[in-house]
Amino acid sequence: MNRYPLWKNLLILIVLALGVIYALPNLYGDNPALQVNPVRAAPIDAALEGRIADALKGAGLKPLALERGPRSILVRFDDSERQLKAKEVVTSALSDDYVVALNLASATPAWLRAIGAEPMFLGLDLRGGVHFLMEVDMQAAERMLEERFVSDLRSLLRDNKLRYKTVAREEDGGILVTFRDADGRSKAKALIAEETPDLMISAEVNQGTDPALRLKVKPEYVKEQRKLALQQNLTTLRNRVNELGVAEPIIQQQGEGRIVVQLPGVQDTARAKEILGATATLEFRMVYEDGDPQAAAAGKVPVGAKLYRDRKGRPILLKRQVMLTGDRIVNAASGIDQTEGRPAVFITLDSKGAQIFSRATKDNVGRPMAVVFIENKVDTKTVGGKTVKVKRTVEEVINVATIREQLSKRFQITGLDSTEEARNLALLLRAGSLATPISIIEERTIGPSLGQDNIQRGFHSTWVGFAAIAVFMIAYYHTFGVTAVVALGANVCLLIALLSLLQATLTLPGMAGIALTIGMAIDANVLINERIREELRNGNTPQASISAGYDRAWGTILDTNITTLIAGVALFSFGTGPIRGFAVVLCLGILTSMFSAVMVSRSMVNLIYGGRRKVARIAIGNTTWA
Repeated sequence: MNRYPLWKNLLILIVLALGVIYALPNLYGDNPALQVNPVRAAPIDAALEGRIADALKGAGLKPLALERGPRSILVRFDDSERQLKAKEVVTSALSDDYVVALNLASATPAWLRAIGAEPMFLGLDLRGGVHFLMEVDMQAAERMLEERFVSDLRSLLRDNKLRYKTVAREEDGGILVTFRDADGRSKAKALIAEETPDLMISAEVNQGTDPALRLKVKPEYVKEQRKLALQQNLTTLRNRVNELGVAEPIIQQQGEGRIVVQLPGVQDTARAKEILGATATLEFRMVYEDGDPQAAAAGKVPVGAKLYRDRKGRPILLKRQVMLTGDRIVNAASGIDQTEGRPAVFITLDSKGAQIFSRATKDNVGRPMAVVFIENKVDTKTVGGKTVKVKRTVEEVINVATIREQLSKRFQITGLDSTEEARNLALLLRAGSLATPISIIEERTIGPSLGQDNIQRGFHSTWVGFAAIAVFMIAYYHTFGVTAVVALGANVCLLIALLSLLQATLTLPGMAGIALTIGMAIDANVLINERIREELRNGNTPQASISAGYDRAWGTILDTNITTLIAGVALFSFGTGPIRGFAVVLCLGILTSMFSAVMVSRSMVNLIYGGRRKVARIAIGNTTWA
């Protein structure tokens, strides 16, 4: 009557053993560390490991460990002070081909990591995380706005058959349109005033002997576009954080041109820095075929052309007019080019971008087109004993190909160094192109926002609650109280193991969910024990009372937990941030408590009483029932 078959006991034992193993990594803590990741196709090899080791040895910094993986090198230290000193040393020793970032590396032993056992993340309110302060280049936003108007003006004048000589952006801001005669200028003036209300004509001038119009973007429109650019960048960064899989991030505006990004519990901070800091700006330009790139590299750049270099440093002349920019990309996926077998990114444009690209490539079939990748970087340099940050823009041609046919909504780009770079570029483009370049001007790891004292109180409240429940249950239910407490411990262990397997981020609301789970789990055992006592009062035998107690309490336990689970699902569906974290812990805790409170506790009771043919008495309260 009160015996589980062998397979069920073994199943419970295996589940508990797995729970202990996968909860174990949370006891080991973290090591302050540096993570070195390559930019594009830079090698991660023994030579790089040796350079890092030599640099640290020369600075008198001894790491706990130096671990080389397939895509990064991790350098562990025993305190954060050495970690910060080592970052400066390693950054100076390596070239721009590598990203060096602060990290908190799990101290979990290798044998646990080998079976996928990792600790759960702790949120900013418990452990801290990575803090980035990013600055939006508002001058670049205004410059890009004027360049769009340049393109629109060319199309407007061409469509209305108004002849002009040049439409170009001036170096100090504004747009200059030159005409062949004064009549063309006067007609264009009326057309521009009617069709482009966001532009104002600041002056009628003469460019040499040519009549011209000097145009300015209206200040209120510039201000509006700056706000839109900042909001688009906020949305894009949120999308990129989602691609990184970070739980409960903080991404918010600071002032008129800065964005704060806080990533709780992030392990791969180098990856986060690379993805968040990259601008992922693409430009498609036609190759300037009438000039000599070598002569241009010597300083003789033709009018209407701009000098670029490819990844091997070779000069390439491209036309100044931009055919298409990355803000028209709606989807991107990495893959392999079927023709050449090389890494490629397959791009999909929005409807307006497809129209622009179709019109531009239709007139240039048979001519070479280049894809320019633009990235803003911030270098750390020491000037006069002070550390300063210097911003610079890297522009390089990643692909030059002949347009074989008119391109439209879908096409591909090649010329990438590796499949890893293709994946990174596709991720950036898929998450959204930044409306205007941003640069990381501050990076630091932040401590727990609620303070170490509050963290300890949070952990202690959970364990104090557990201990108080254990004392009460043992004092009130004796042997059955002991089994309930053991089942409760198994419940907590299984819940932590599940959170670790899911790589969830635990915050203070999540800890409140654990505390609530403990109370709900013990409630099920109280129902079972009281039902057993009721059966004993009715004159049933101890064995029959145990069996009836578990069987008849099951319906009540199930109903109670299902209603709470529905509430948890509703919180997760409609809540945000910490509320969703609380809901996740609550829902998982309900599932583990139903298993532990019923199956684990009953298996223990069966082992104690089920093997006896006749049970004279059982200890389940202030009185020994017989």
